[in-house]
Formats: sequence, C-alpha cells, structure tokens
Amino acid sequence: MTSTMSGGEALARSFAAHESGDMFGMGGFQLLPFYAAVRTLGMRHHLINDERTGAFAADAYARMTGRPGVCDATLGPGATNLVTALAESTNAGVPLIAVTGDTHRGYSGRHMTQETQQVEILRPAAKALLRVEQPERIPELVRRAYTIATSGRPGAVVLDVPEDVCHAQVTMPDDAFWTDSETHRVPARRTRPDQHTLDRAVALLATAERPVLLAGGGIHLSGAHEALAAFVRAWGVPVAHTMSGKGSVSCLDPLSIGLFGRYSRFANDLIKTADLVVVAGCKLGEIATERYDLLPPATPMIHIDVLSEDFGRTARPTVALWGDAASTLTDLAAASSTTTRTGYLEEIDGRRRTWQERTRPRLTTDERPINVARLVHELNGMLPADAVLIADGGFAAHWTGLLYDTKQAGRGYVADRGLASIGYGVPGALGAALAVPDRPVVALSGDGGLNMSLGDLETLRRADVNATIVVVNNAASGYVKALQHVLFDGGYQSSDLSEIDYGAVASALGCHGVRIEDPDALAPALTEAVTTPGPSVVDVVVTRDPAKMLPGVDKRAASKRADDRIA
Repeated sequence: MTSTMSGGEALARSFAAHESGDMFGMGGFQLLPFYAAVRTLGMRHHLINDERTGAFAADAYARMTGRPGVCDATLGPGATNLVTALAESTNAGVPLIAVTGDTHRGYSGRHMTQETQQVEILRPAAKALLRVEQPERIPELVRRAYTIATSGRPGAVVLDVPEDVCHAQVTMPDDAFWTDSETHRVPARRTRPDQHTLDRAVALLATAERPVLLAGGGIHLSGAHEALAAFVRAWGVPVAHTMSGKGSVSCLDPLSIGLFGRYSRFANDLIKTADLVVVAGCKLGEIATERYDLLPPATPMIHIDVLSEDFGRTARPTVALWGDAASTLTDLAAASSTTTRTGYLEEIDGRRRTWQERTRPRLTTDERPINVARLVHELNGMLPADAVLIADGGFAAHWTGLLYDTKQAGRGYVADRGLASIGYGVPGALGAALAVPDRPVVALSGDGGLNMSLGDLETLRRADVNATIVVVNNAASGYVKALQHVLFDGGYQSSDLSEIDYGAVASALGCHGVRIEDPDALAPALTEAVTTPGPSVVDVVVTRDPAKMLPGVDKRAASKRADDRIA
C-alpha cells in the first residue's frame, strides 16, 4: 500500500515513528507542510520566541530522557540562530536533531528573501549535516540522523530541507517509516574493550593504594550510574566529578569527593597525591584539569571513553579502554579482588569534615546582600532528592557545581558545559519540565543570562510548565566583573547591568514572581515558588562585591589575588 503526502508530512511521520516527544521551533513558509502534519498527527510542538531557546530546550529534554531532542527553524536568521545551541549539544555529546528550512532550489542563489550560506554556517557546529535533496529519501535520512545523533559520542545533527522538498507531493509506501529502535535513545550501541586491555587495567587497580576516579558527563549519557556504583564499591575508589558529571554518584555518598578542576572542595588535593587516576566519560578539558596542569604526568591513568580519538588529547593514558562507560565499568567491577583501603577512606572522611567546617560560615551567613553560598545552601535544604537543578552558564554553574549536592545518582543536575553559554536557564527549565513533569525543576541563572532569554518566560507560561527560575541578581556580568576585579585592580568596563526587579517583570508576564533581599526569606520563598503551579521567578539580590562573586580563585588569575577564595 502507498500514500500520497507532502514532504513535510513525510518528515513529521518519520519523527513520530521515532517517538520524538516534545519538539520546539518557530515556523516559516518553508516548513509549513511539516507544521500542518504535526497538528494533524497530534504531535507535541512548542512555539518559542528565539530559535536558540528551542534548541537549548531540546538539549535539556534530551539530557533528561536520553532521546534525541528535536527542534526546527526557518531559513536564514532562524537557522543561524541555532549555531550556539548546536555547538553546545555537539560539544557536550547530547543527541539532538535540528530541522532547518532552506531556499527553493529552483531559485537558490538569486537573492531570495533570507537566503544565506546556512549549510556552510551550520555544518561546523554539528556532528553531521544531512541535506534532503529528494522527498522520497526523507524517512531514510531521518533514520540516518537518529543513528548519527545516538552513536559513539552523541551530538547534534542538522536536517536541511529545501522549500520545494518540504512542499512537494510524494507517494510513499506504508513500510517506508520503519525505525531502528536501538537509535531511539543513547547509547545506540554498547561497545566494550578487549580482554587483554581490561586485564592491564585490572592489574593497575589491584596494586593501587590511592586511586581516584574522575567522572564526566559520559556517565549520564551511558546510563552508567549503577555500573559506576558497583565499580567504586568493588574497588574502594573515591569519585570526583566535573560539572557535567555531577550526579554520577550521589554527592552525599561517602565515596563522593565532589567537584574537581577549576573549583574543588578537596578533590584536587587527592588527585595530586593519587597513585592511579581512572577517567570515565570525561574529556579532561581546560576547566577539569585546571588548564591542563592538575594531573601529575607520572601518575598512571586508566582512561575509559567511547571516542577513541580523544585518548591522549590532553593527558597520556597508561591504559586506554575504548568502550561504553557502563559496559566497561561493569567488566572492571566483575574482575575486582578483595580491596581494603580503610586508612585512605578515613583520610577522605577527615578532609570532607575539614572542608565542611571551613565552608559552613559562608553557607549560613546572614550578610546582605545575600551571599550566593547561602542561596545554594538553602536550595540544598529544601529541594527533594528527585529535583532537577538547571545551572545556566557562567558563575551560576560554578557555584552550584561546587556547593550543590545531588542526593541520588542520576540526572538531577544539568549544566550546559559543552559551550558554557549563558542564556540556558529558561530554555533548560522548559525542556526539563516537559521531559520529567513529575519532578521539581529549578533553574539558577544570572541576571545577564536571564536577559538573553527573558522573552521565553512567556513560553514557559504558555506551555504551563511547573518550573522555577532563580535569578542570581548582582546587577552585573558577574564573572567578567570578578575577573576585572582581580586582573585590573577594579578597573571595570562594560560589566555592570541595570538594577531590575525580575520578580515584578515575571508578574507582568503572568508568572508567579517575588524579589528576595533577606536571606532568612529564601527558604519560604523558594518553597512557595516550587509548589506554585506554573512558572515562577525568584529574584535574589546577591552581593555586589566583585571579590565575592566567584566561589573560589580562577586559576587564570590566581597569582593576582589568591585571598579572594571563599569556599
């Protein structure tokens, strides 16, 4: 049997066959047949006010569900607005498929309205770009997009659809819309290292006395939480995490030693004295390695990664285990022997208590304006174990990466660290709230980040999602101003913002909004916001002192003013 339909309907049917879930975009003439089919098929699609918001929301949706997020944009400015978010997903290994409308091929190159070289612009920001030249091939190329997006290290795939392809009428066989169910979510295929290489890694683990495991975002992508827990308990190995890897194990687990890299509780000290470093699903980039200076070159390293070309990129592995994190950690756990590291684990517990005692005054301070540490402390106290915290780029992510505690293993913390753009908070909350509607979703964003996506508070209201946006309002581009304080002795330039009551702005947009200046009002205000149906905004007036805007010393400026460290 066959059916005649538009190319846009073939596109929509292909996504429906892949169980795409919520989609995000802003329509234009080129993709209108796709939109018509989305309506007819009863698919869930959300109009956004900026294409970057759509792609960021799809990114967060993918992180929470494991299924590729889907967004769309019209040609020209719609397509080019996707670039930042595509790069985020590609760099972070998040599966995403972006559909872009493009010019009618019969008129391309003749100064069509909004025409630009969008294929050339988008291609470097994505894992792959697939150009649809024939409507008959739409189901095939959507399948291909899912395969690429979910295989190996996941990433963003662009499907570029010319106007005439989307509007064309095409006769499709009913069996054209088959899918490979393995590619509906990440990881599409699980690989594992060969036995000889595993044996070499086991030999290193068996003789180590002070091992440390560094967990990155690949643990979440692999769904390796149970495998990691089994490994660290079998071998008695403490776990440090990147911002992307937070939640690999619960931050309250006795074997968790917290964030490592640019900011650290005490993990960096243990890494420097370790006699074996195990790296799992972590790229060992600039922030994680303190600009490539954290890992002692002579310390043996076991590096587990699904992308073999990353081995040796920033650090030399003694044993490189090419494979899926969950499968590899499971094999290593099964090979463990009885391991006793009582003295080492007691040392870790002592370091943890010392850090907690040193940090407690900042966490409980009554100073006004409010200290960001107190804000994070209140979030730790009132959010339940299944809550999801979205951390916008910039210092919102660094503060929460250091001080926020996930209470269970899994995706309870999302930070956009692939490109670390600000402006992720609102769209991240939108995508997460739609993905896990039964879990509390809170996004922490600076005022600068909120300004970038302020218009999409209207999208949150229209989508009627339960999400709370907490604004760290310091009336500044906080990270920049803090670095100017350190590097240029208070010579501030283009780093101040206007004083704005974002609670009042939220109320004007029909959301629940409140402004908080008293630290003792934080807990009740946050509780009310999280339990109020629909979107809420809690505008928190935090310190204006640039010396207190960062959670610790940025290594790039450490030699200038080391006494600014506060946590």
